[in-house]
Amino acid sequence: MINRSQSKARAIARTDVPLWKVFGVLFIAAALTLMAGLTRAQDTTISHGISQFGELKYPADFPYFDYVNPGAPKGGEYSTWAFGTFDSMNPYITKGNAASSATDYNIERLMTRTADEPDSMYGLLAETIEYPADRAWAIFTLRPEARFSDGTPVMASDVVFTLNAFLENGIPSYRAILEAEIASVEAIGDHQVKFTFTGPSDDNSTLLLAAGTPVLSEKQFETRDFSESTLEPLLGTGPYVLESMDVGKQLVYKYNPDYWGADLPVNIGSNNFERIRIEYYADSTAAFEGFKAGEFLFRRENSSQAWAQNYTFPAVESGYVVKEELPDGDIGRAQAFTFNLHRAQFSDPRVREAIGMAFNFEWSNKTLFFGLYTRVTSFFPNSDLEATGMIPDDERAILEPFAADLPPEVFTEPAYVPPVSGENQIDRSVIRAAGKLLDDAGWTIQDGVRKNAAGEALTIEFLNYSPLFDRIINPYIENLQRLGIQATNNRVDSAQYTERSRNREFDVMIDTFGNSLTPGLGLRQTYGSANANVPSRNRAGLENPAIDALVERVIASKTRDELNLNTRALDRALRAMHIWVPQWYKDVHTVAYWDVFSYPDPTLSPFALGPSSFWWWDEAKAAKLQAEGAL
Repeated sequence: MINRSQSKARAIARTDVPLWKVFGVLFIAAALTLMAGLTRAQDTTISHGISQFGELKYPADFPYFDYVNPGAPKGGEYSTWAFGTFDSMNPYITKGNAASSATDYNIERLMTRTADEPDSMYGLLAETIEYPADRAWAIFTLRPEARFSDGTPVMASDVVFTLNAFLENGIPSYRAILEAEIASVEAIGDHQVKFTFTGPSDDNSTLLLAAGTPVLSEKQFETRDFSESTLEPLLGTGPYVLESMDVGKQLVYKYNPDYWGADLPVNIGSNNFERIRIEYYADSTAAFEGFKAGEFLFRRENSSQAWAQNYTFPAVESGYVVKEELPDGDIGRAQAFTFNLHRAQFSDPRVREAIGMAFNFEWSNKTLFFGLYTRVTSFFPNSDLEATGMIPDDERAILEPFAADLPPEVFTEPAYVPPVSGENQIDRSVIRAAGKLLDDAGWTIQDGVRKNAAGEALTIEFLNYSPLFDRIINPYIENLQRLGIQATNNRVDSAQYTERSRNREFDVMIDTFGNSLTPGLGLRQTYGSANANVPSRNRAGLENPAIDALVERVIASKTRDELNLNTRALDRALRAMHIWVPQWYKDVHTVAYWDVFSYPDPTLSPFALGPSSFWWWDEAKAAKLQAEGAL
């Protein structure tokens, strides 16, 4: 490529202009170029990382993250399990049932997050990010050494291709965010890509959105349709490549010995396993039996009953299997029974509140969960983002402009918390209060059945995919039946569950509202009206202009204190709408694993446990178990 000063020089050389004038023009052009470079350096920030708020923890010359073991040995195999099955390896489109790990190990982003900062990213495929004070655009400079696993270099054109593919055929909710924030993406050189945003910004949210862009290979799709579901894995730049596949049953990834980024500071002490194997099980009981038999060696235990009662098999008693609770400093999982707000019977929030009251968490926690859980009461549990008590003046000032679209209880009652029930499955006082709400909403008892004025019965189908939830849903149904509600538990296979939940073909389903300690653009996917009628994380189909405005206010927060306040206001408003029946969470990782692994101090990585990344295979431990015939 010829730069402008070179073009000017060649044009001048073809004339009879005196030599001193030629050099004079060249001198002026060089000076102008230098001045432009200086102006750009003065007016923009060039950094190795980006944070939503405040300073980055790690300087440009950091050697590795604090929470890893830089000398961790390499080798061995990390093996775990996943529920259900798969028939696709592309999770970026709506077609097919993508494997849960389809892009976890082979697809990299321009920048990567850390396990000890809630809102920072550091260069991975991109060495630096450059942006002006108004954040109207960002330029990412790619590392020239970055390579796809087939050895081809990562080019700016690959980033442009990926964004265009997402915009044309990607998941609708993600596409909506990209369309709202990114005006254009262009390659301004082989290794520089420029994102131009739809407007200036006072915060770094759009920069983080761009930095989180996964990068696919344009070359791979020269003969392949991105929008079609396929079992051919996506070509990536990550540390692992797919070694083998048993369709719907098993995936095995192998470390790429030619991985381009092995020595980057963001990767030192990570990607320690030679192989990563995921076994798929259609039944959780079969998965547990597989773990006991050593078919896979690491298990996150999500069943309180299993945690309390099932880990008494010989390998645990002999010490071959470690059962451990490790600290979890992340935000609590906002897990819930989620209403489909498109269903007519759930149009009145009093109906939704009454249905929620019938779920007796206290009895469930004591009888079914062995007291291991805490009730979810907030969409942002166990954090400073959670609204509490009566509305304070600062939250009131935020919410009052939207009062017409909010329940009045937001301003007159404490932030909603489900009633505390007694230790009996049926708390009659709570059931009576729920019955009054239903009466007030026009659903009265007629011949023992709760019906509306048109004689239509109040019915609920719980869409469920796990037999472990039967013991939780069935007592809940008994309480609902005492209210005259006709409720059923419909357990389907994982593929049907995915399809029905994606198309919002359910009354009530089990879902987790995926929030973070630094909520941002993703809130639009979960709560935004634009995603209420398309496959998205807005499973409830929530459409409310006040919530939309509050989401935008959170996204526009300029400081951590402002973010916390704005999110508390959003939380208070959401809770008053009763779009869910909140369930439970715990503030520890409950894990079990065959004693072949070691890990750094888990308190150093509060936001990610990292077993497949910065844990490692301990050869001495493995040799001991093998010598004793345990494995």
